[in-house]
Amino acid sequence: MFELTPSLIAELQAFDTPTVCNALEVVAPRRRGYGYTTEPLVCTRPELKPMVGIARTATIRSAHPSDLSGEAARAHSDAYYAYIDAGLKPSVVVIQDIDEQRGYGSFWGEVNSNIHKGLGAVGLVTDGGVRDLPDIAHGFQMLAGRVIPSHAWVHVVDFGRPITVAGMRVRDGDLIHADQHGAVVIPHEAAAGIKAAAEQIIRQEKVIIEAARQPGFTAAKLKEAQGRAAEIH
Repeated sequence: MFELTPSLIAELQAFDTPTVCNALEVVAPRRRGYGYTTEPLVCTRPELKPMVGIARTATIRSAHPSDLSGEAARAHSDAYYAYIDAGLKPSVVVIQDIDEQRGYGSFWGEVNSNIHKGLGAVGLVTDGGVRDLPDIAHGFQMLAGRVIPSHAWVHVVDFGRPITVAGMRVRDGDLIHADQHGAVVIPHEAAAGIKAAAEQIIRQEKVIIEAARQPGFTAAKLKEAQGRAAEIH
């Protein structure tokens, strides 16, 4: 069974999401063309470290009221929060807005960010809307499709099922890495290899970058630097 240890979290947080994507091209080359967000998202706190956690998935609507009401609505809400509380932690909540007009209303603000943080979530990835930006729970990261003022009739439709957010397919239990650039799913079996692959790539890139910064840099010197970089393992 996959275990998200504090040491693995620290390893993955040492790299930004583009570097993790680069590393995945080495340790899981089949993943080069998918498994990451391909649509732009607003990062509300770019100064925070990358968020790393286990995906909790859900879908929402907000353009019209829920079909549920009264006790049925309360039971559904209770079941959703129990789901967020269950399983491996820390978690990253990944929510697909399934309205025709995504982001009509926000599920996310001061109250829900504090609830989810209290239940073990470090942040959110959604193609829907967020609000209350100055009042979001301390350290809670949000990547969202847009920033809006109202929650309208927002409600959870379903949870725990595969979803697609900003072009990224996510299943419950996936390992998520995300920062101001977007998010990527790291296959469990590839997670332990990210650090070594990323460090190798950084060493190789450093050779080329340092050469490019020298006076008199030419295409010939670039080719020579690329050759030296390729020898680094």
